[in-house]
Amino acid sequence: MRRLLCVAILALSLTPVATLAARPLDDPSPAFVTDPELAKGFHHLYEQDFTAARRIFTDWETAHPDQPFGQVAIAASYLFEELYRQNVLSSDFFLDQKRFLHGIDGKPDADQMNHFRGAVDHARSLSKALLKKNPRDREGLFGLTLAAGMESDAYAILEKKQVDALKRLKEANENAKVLLAVQPDANDAYVALGAANYIIGSLNAGYRMGLWFIGIHGDKKVGMEQLEKTASNGRYLQPFAKILLALSARREKQDALAQRLLLELTQEFPTNRTFATEYAKAMHRPIPAELRPKS
Repeated sequence: MRRLLCVAILALSLTPVATLAARPLDDPSPAFVTDPELAKGFHHLYEQDFTAARRIFTDWETAHPDQPFGQVAIAASYLFEELYRQNVLSSDFFLDQKRFLHGIDGKPDADQMNHFRGAVDHARSLSKALLKKNPRDREGLFGLTLAAGMESDAYAILEKKQVDALKRLKEANENAKVLLAVQPDANDAYVALGAANYIIGSLNAGYRMGLWFIGIHGDKKVGMEQLEKTASNGRYLQPFAKILLALSARREKQDALAQRLLLELTQEFPTNRTFATEYAKAMHRPIPAELRPKS
């Protein structure tokens, strides 16, 4: 059951919810209308320049203190930095079945996780304030969905606290469903759904049956299709979806897809050592000396 929970926390199953009145869709929202400063910050994030990314996110949040997305972005910067530091976004991790299901070896950096938690808690508070005024506020729903999704990933992959992660999964379930009903083109939200479907669909029949009894289902093909939605049309999480889809493609021996995505990432983010290393691996080429870990 522990293994089932470890995998389940990465899943986002869709559940029925009541229909409520929505805010007008033409109301500007940084989550759904590209903000140049936020986009610049996320570019730094994917270049692995986490300090520069956080500086931009913090400045943006200071100028927009009531918007949860600023705190979401700050939280993402800490989470992504730790995922990169732990080598999670790599084939070494993704193709290792034990770590793929159970999380990292060792423990995450305590200071990083404290900063991450603080930003997530702040984002959740701001999101709830918006939803108190309108239960289908897109910004609030997006903030809660990403906050819960990131926190469940942190619990599952970095801290291996499956029960806590499952609680956040349930929170993300509800908000993701309402968000996609209000904003069907919220393509960044599909990255969590796609990852969940792919991971659950990768389990053997016995494990999938166990998860089915607690209401969690998965399909690898559907998962990769959902990741493709974000990889093709995502706003801020497009590169994240591309690396997940590329690693999924490598597991499925879809070499051409993996190579194309990793080439695109390497060209867009030339200083990201992880993308360049993974592209070399996907092409079955030696890893360039400048990219190899220092002994």
